[in-house]
Amino acid sequence: MRVLGIETSCDETGVAIFDTERGLVADALYSQIAMHADYGGVVPELASRDHTRKLLPLIQEVLDQANLERRDLDGIAYTAGPGLVGALMVGATTAHGLARALGIPVLGVHHMEGHLLAPMLESEPPAFPFVALLVSGGHTQLVEVRGLGKYRLLGESVDDAAGEAFDKAAKMLGLDYPGGPNVARLAERGDSTRFRFPRPMTDRPGLDFSFSGLKTHTLTTLRKLQSAGQLDEQGKADIARAFEDAVVDTLTIKCRRALDQTGLKRLVIAGGVSANTRLRERLSGEAEKRGARVFYPRGRFCTDNGAMIAYVGAQRLLAGERDDSVMKALPRWSLEGLQPPRTPND
Repeated sequence: MRVLGIETSCDETGVAIFDTERGLVADALYSQIAMHADYGGVVPELASRDHTRKLLPLIQEVLDQANLERRDLDGIAYTAGPGLVGALMVGATTAHGLARALGIPVLGVHHMEGHLLAPMLESEPPAFPFVALLVSGGHTQLVEVRGLGKYRLLGESVDDAAGEAFDKAAKMLGLDYPGGPNVARLAERGDSTRFRFPRPMTDRPGLDFSFSGLKTHTLTTLRKLQSAGQLDEQGKADIARAFEDAVVDTLTIKCRRALDQTGLKRLVIAGGVSANTRLRERLSGEAEKRGARVFYPRGRFCTDNGAMIAYVGAQRLLAGERDDSVMKALPRWSLEGLQPPRTPND
C-alpha cells in the first residue's frame, strides 16, 4: 500500500510516500524558519499562507522522486492535530480533495503519534513495549507505549514545554528563533561550573515536568549580571550552559524514573529537542547503566516531517481506518484518546 503523508501542523511543510512493502520511498520538507525568524516566533497566518503555496509543489516533488503518478497512490494521511488550526486546514482540505478526486481512502493522523513512531522508520526500529519521551516546542510528555494506539501517559509538562522554554531563554539571550539549536551552540562556549540552575520538580516523586520556574531563574540571573555590568558574551554563554544542563538533567532524571517505574528496557526519544546532542549523550549513558537501549529518529525526522505521518497513516489505513466525508482539524487532541486499529473480529 502506497500512502502519501502530509504534515502542516505548524511552520514546516512535510510530504512523503511510505510503501508498506518497500518502506519510505520519498520525502521532502520545506521549513518556514527564515520567514518566522524576523518575528521571533511562528506567525499563524503567515504559516497557513506558506503551506498553501508550498504543499502542491512538494506533493509533485515526492511523486517525481518515487517515479510515481497520483493514480499510483493507495491512500493519503494528513496531520489532523494538534497544531495551528489554519495550518492544519491547509493539509486537511488538500488531502480530502485529492483523495476524493482519486477515489482512495484518506485519514487524519495525530501529530504526536507521528513523532512517537518516527523511530520505526529506521533500519533498527524499537520493538514494543517501550517508554517514549516526546519533547518538542509544544509538548513534553512521557508515554508508555504497548503497541499502535496503546498509549498510557506517565507524565507531562504542567506549563511550558521544554522546547518552548528553550525558545524563551534564547529570546532573553538575544538569540534568533528557533531557540533550541542557538542556545545549544552558545552553551558549547559556556563554563558549566559558574552557575547551577534548579532542576524543576525533581525533588519530589512523579513524572510531570515544569519549566516556567527555570525560565524565571534564567531571567533573574541575566538581570543580576546586567545590573553588575557583567553581561558580556561569556556571561551569556555561561547562562546558556546552565540552562541547557538544567533541562537535560531534568529530562534525564524523569526518563530514569519512568524506566524504573515501568520496568521497561527500551526508551524512545522523539520531537525537535531530541536532536540536542547533550541530551542524547546523557540519556544513552543512563540507559546503558540500566541495561536499556535508547532509540532516536534520524536528525531530519526529529522535527515535523511528512515521513512520520505517512508511516502512521499507512499502518492505520492498512487496518481499515479512514475518515468519513468530514475532514478533521483539531488544535487540541489528547494522545490518550487514540485507540488501536480495529481488527476484523472487533
